[in-house]
Amino acid sequence: MKASETKFQPIIEGTKQYVVPLFQRAYSWDKKEWEMLWEDLVYLCENNEPKSHFIGSIVTMPTTSVPEGVTKFLLIDGQQRLTTVFILLALLRDIAKKNGEGELSDEINQTMLVNPFKKGSEYFKLLPTQVDRTSFQNLIQSEPDGSTQLTRCYQFFERKLKQEGVEVQAVNSVITNRLSVVSIVLDVDDNPHLVFESLNAKGRPLTQADLIRNYFFMRIHVDEQENIHAKYWEPMQTALGDNLTECIRHYLMRNGSFVKQSDVYFILKDRVGQSDALTALKDIAVFAGYYQKFLAPENEPNIEIRAALLRLNRLEVTTAYPFLLNCYHDYAQGRLVIDDFVKILQVIENFVVRRFVCNIPTNQLNKIFPPLYEQAHLKSLPNFVDGVCSALQTRGYPKDVEFRTRLIDSKLYGTREKAVKTKLVLETLESSYLHKEQVPFDDLSIEHIMPQKLTDWWEQHLGKEWQVEYELYLHTLGNLTLTAYNTELSNDTFSEKRKRLIKSHLELNRYFESMSKWDKTEIEKRSNVLVDLALTVWPYLGDEQAESASEDNVTGKKPKILTILGQQMIVQSWRDVLIKTMSTIADLEPDLFDALAKQYPSFISSDGGRFRRSSQLPNGFYVYVNLSAKSIYQFCTQAIEFVGLSVEDWHVETE
Repeated sequence: MKASETKFQPIIEGTKQYVVPLFQRAYSWDKKEWEMLWEDLVYLCENNEPKSHFIGSIVTMPTTSVPEGVTKFLLIDGQQRLTTVFILLALLRDIAKKNGEGELSDEINQTMLVNPFKKGSEYFKLLPTQVDRTSFQNLIQSEPDGSTQLTRCYQFFERKLKQEGVEVQAVNSVITNRLSVVSIVLDVDDNPHLVFESLNAKGRPLTQADLIRNYFFMRIHVDEQENIHAKYWEPMQTALGDNLTECIRHYLMRNGSFVKQSDVYFILKDRVGQSDALTALKDIAVFAGYYQKFLAPENEPNIEIRAALLRLNRLEVTTAYPFLLNCYHDYAQGRLVIDDFVKILQVIENFVVRRFVCNIPTNQLNKIFPPLYEQAHLKSLPNFVDGVCSALQTRGYPKDVEFRTRLIDSKLYGTREKAVKTKLVLETLESSYLHKEQVPFDDLSIEHIMPQKLTDWWEQHLGKEWQVEYELYLHTLGNLTLTAYNTELSNDTFSEKRKRLIKSHLELNRYFESMSKWDKTEIEKRSNVLVDLALTVWPYLGDEQAESASEDNVTGKKPKILTILGQQMIVQSWRDVLIKTMSTIADLEPDLFDALAKQYPSFISSDGGRFRRSSQLPNGFYVYVNLSAKSIYQFCTQAIEFVGLSVEDWHVETE
């Protein structure tokens, strides 16, 4: 057996062929694995450091060609990642050709994808299992077919390249020159079936924390190992368990750098020398103690800090941990007073809540928080807290006008993650009334005033546009409250719900005392009341303020330019905005568009006869167009959010 670290290019280049054995499973990578690979590629494209990125191992075994032909290898392990790389290269070749980059297209094809001077099956550098072979060969020959998993992979990366505008040359360079694998070549006498079974055994693989532990203790004298293990490593392992690797990753990111999950072991090795092993282990143990309190705030002795950490836990702000590790260390060393540390925790909550409400993607937070500690100090402001606020204002922090609009219009309920954060928002609004007898929140749940399942009474109560109102307003802030009577209230009429709500000990529910009906008008009125309250709870971090909220109202304004993912489109009306937005979503995310249609049947349908007035999209679906400007704007923003985009990706310029 020979093992060596290498790049992808030497593995693929040359006249050779990799054959996937019959006992291997069919291609099974899906969106989760594709997303991870894509994030790695984008990260490497944006960072021009020459450092390689390790993505796993490829195990092969040479085999005899009969008759004599190209050099062939059985691909024992790594077929999923290697197949995906071939599909990506085929896509890059096709796009390069469409863009008029014929030389690049030919280079990718002839050096990386095929053996150009061979015929038949030997023309292809990879032969998947029989079930995938035809589909794969069609892709290699620029003829994607049907809806196989291989074709879905091709289409996934095609959409990603469109959405993010990454250059073909850059992605190709990263794949061939910066993705690193361990190539293990077996002897011809090895049994490939047994090797495959052992590689895919159900035993638990070594974690990066295990590798780090071994690295440390190989550099600590044998006579001291037991004592040091018991004093430093074992307490960390016991307290953090499976979170230990992530703790070390965040520890390594304290200096402002970003460390990928797959690179923790390698980065630590680079930073820790032979003589520094014990010093580094002791330091990690100190920060692991802080980290445990982030994960389990009940271990924090200070009541105010504990309460603030509990709130951040519910917001799942793990990306802030590298920054907070530095802050907690300053607090533990007496360099940061309790009041300022609590304020910093509240600033982070403010930043995250506003971004959550405005649906700003969280994938940039791991780049925002690691350098924040140094950036805040560089601000040279009298107070470190002011430096943090100043630094965060320029990091995708929503201003009041945007926060107000999104808090009124956005769907705040749906997924479990959203429900947890929305409950915290409602609890905080309730607490802001400063009721002397605060109701415990643990037994309360979120209640929809207009219920999630409408009865005949509710349909008549809402009027002829009840379906539109239901889909647009059901999960918005104005229609949500807290109660311990969720089951009892269920889908009762509003008058019956009101009787229970006004008897509630919650200040939030006193609002309903003067209500006699509940429709979109009343929901919008209550939303505005709650938003005014929210702006006092999570005030803007600084003195700068945006224009008044009324200027963001689309009613009476004419749209002229729609921008989606940086692409500008001229529009003449709000109907144009609706049609172009839906058409773009259908083109970029066809699977999610189908799910969107099921979620909003009053707006999108495959049946043109369903709507009084509709327009047909290029994908054959129909969209309901007899809507007000506000309804179109609200629906489009909810649809954009549904497919994973944000208000930063979708914008309408009006006149």
